[in-house]
Parts: sequence; C-alpha cells; structure tokens
Amino acid sequence: MTKIPFLRPNLVKKEELFPYLSEIETSRMYSNFGPLNARFEQRVLDEYFDTKGAVTTVNNATIGLILALSQVKRSKAKYVLMPSFTFAATPLAALWCGLEPFFIDINQDDWCMNEKLVSEWLEKLDDQVAAVMPYVAFGTNMNLDFYRKIHESGIPVVIDAAASFGAKEGPDYFGKGFPGCIVYSFHATKSFGVGEGGLVYSANQEIIAEIRRAENFGFSKTRETNLLGINGKISEYTAAIAMATLDTFDKKIKTRQQIHTWYAEELSQKNFIDKGWTLQKTCGEIPYQFMPLCCPRGERNDDIIRSLASQNIEARTYFAPPCHQQQLFIGYPHRPLPVTDEISSRIVSLPLWEEMTNQDVRLVVEGMVPS
Repeated sequence: MTKIPFLRPNLVKKEELFPYLSEIETSRMYSNFGPLNARFEQRVLDEYFDTKGAVTTVNNATIGLILALSQVKRSKAKYVLMPSFTFAATPLAALWCGLEPFFIDINQDDWCMNEKLVSEWLEKLDDQVAAVMPYVAFGTNMNLDFYRKIHESGIPVVIDAAASFGAKEGPDYFGKGFPGCIVYSFHATKSFGVGEGGLVYSANQEIIAEIRRAENFGFSKTRETNLLGINGKISEYTAAIAMATLDTFDKKIKTRQQIHTWYAEELSQKNFIDKGWTLQKTCGEIPYQFMPLCCPRGERNDDIIRSLASQNIEARTYFAPPCHQQQLFIGYPHRPLPVTDEISSRIVSLPLWEEMTNQDVRLVVEGMVPS
C-alpha cells in the first residue's frame, strides 16, 4: 500500500525562484533587511493589511513571539495568560521573557481560549498579568474584538497566529487593524511555507519599529546597542522564497480548501458526524495546514492513530499532550482544564498536503472506520 504521509511540504519550485535569486546576485545584499525583504514586507502590508500598521519579518515565529512579548509586557508582572491547547512555542516564549505561563481552558466548539475565563482571571490576578497570549487554533478566523478591548485597556495582547496567515473573513484578512501584536509562522509545514521564517504585524507602527530594532541586536541609528536585542532577521534567500510564494499563495490556499472539502464530504457520506465525531467550529476562509477533528467520546485518539499507522497512513494528535501535561510546563499555574483535557484526548489531525487526491482522502477516512 502507498504510504500517505501526514505532511508533505510543497515550497516554490526553482523556476519560480530563479528571478528573485538573480536579484540577489545583482544586489549582493544577503541579509540585514535587504531589498527583497523590504519588497516582501511592503507587499504583505499592502495586500493583506491594506497598508494599516506595519510588519517585520523574523527568522521564525518563536523568535517573533519572544520579541513581541519582550517589547510589550508589563513591568513587575509575571503571568502570561494563554491556553494549554497550543504548541510549546507559546509557553516557551513566556519563559524566555522571564515570565510564567498561566494556562486557561478552551471553548468546546472552536478550541480557542475561553474568553469568560480570561476575563475572570484578569480580574483575579490584576497587576500580576504581564500580557495575554491567545493561540488561534489551527488558523481559524478568531474574533479579535475581545482581545482588542483588553489591549486597549492597558494589558498587552500578543496573538499566536502561527497557522493563520492568509485566513480571511469577508473582505479582510485575519488581524488587519489589530493594535497589539500578531505573530505568523512561515515554517515549511505551514500553508505559507518558506522553510523557516515568520512575520509580526501590528496596527501600532511604533511597536513594530521597536521589535525591528530588537531583532537587529538592539541597534540605534548610530549602531549602538541600547535595547535588549538578538539576531532575528531573515536572509535575502528566505525573502526570495517568500516573494515567490506570495505569487502563488492564492492557488495554494484554494487547493488546500478543496482537500478540506473532500474530507468533509467523505466524513458526511460515511456518517462520521452522526457517530459522534466533531469538527472544529470555524468561520471564513482558512489556509488549512491539516485536517483536525475529534473522535467520539469514549474513544481514544491514540487508537485511531495506531489504526491508521497499521495501514501506512500517518496522522498526529495536535495538541496531545497539551502543554500543562508536558514535563517542562507541568509546574506552572492553572486551574482545572476539563475541556482542554477532553479535546486533547480526542483530537486527531489527518494528512492534508497539496498533491493529495480525492482517493487519498477516501483512503484516510476509510482507514478510521473500525474493521
């Protein structure tokens, strides 16, 4: 049987990349916010954010989270409110900034952080909260009105939107006009994949300017370091891949949405929903990275993964175990997380990559049917 991998990254082909590589040979600039990087940032700002605010590229989204949080965190506070149902980069960013993750439960339907609980803990913890860091579960179009109000009240918000670049609701791309920071990942496994890379956006140009300084060793205009900095820049070669990816990104998103539609059709035809399987509640257009769903209550996702593996089909359990159950984070504060615990025990992430066929999808779904 042909193996169906979980992910099969599909970066731009060399023919699409060559014109941009030629520009590097001409400019002989290879890093330090070179001309290709500048053009990429301007295109993103114009095409995805209607030129509202500013963006800066970073060499990966984890560095982006660390840089954003380090610039906006409230002094003399220690907690960053975040979900446990997220990738390890989210709490790691807090630790690298000298802060502590404080884990909040998620919603049963969209798997994003429970806003009612966020409000309750903001009131209880008060000036101990350094920032709030929601994770946008699997690239959905999370409503940002609640977090906009929090940020405008004086509590900084950094959105971990790793898989959300290209998400769209109505005419607007996700994040446009948000006054806090939004961090996107351009890792090879993401829909907008360049190998390693990321982007930080904010409607507040001053925040981005400070992050940009911090990712360039904290240099001032006189190249003196007067800000805690690091090297977080991307190379011009990465910017070349990013430019070529922008040229074809709409097509990539449509392909991924078609594969997601095939999954939904197969699951419906085989009565998975009637049997207790559940899909994430989403809205708008999503640049799907993979196909997440929850198995019925009483079943275990590990059993589903093993069953698929026996048929040479790879699947994963994003995010199981959730962060509060992982060794490094187990001692950090949280209250009962019943929804997180339940969803993480049921979550199954199915393969989704751009060359998949309808037959591949059918084989994956059939592989989940008990024999």
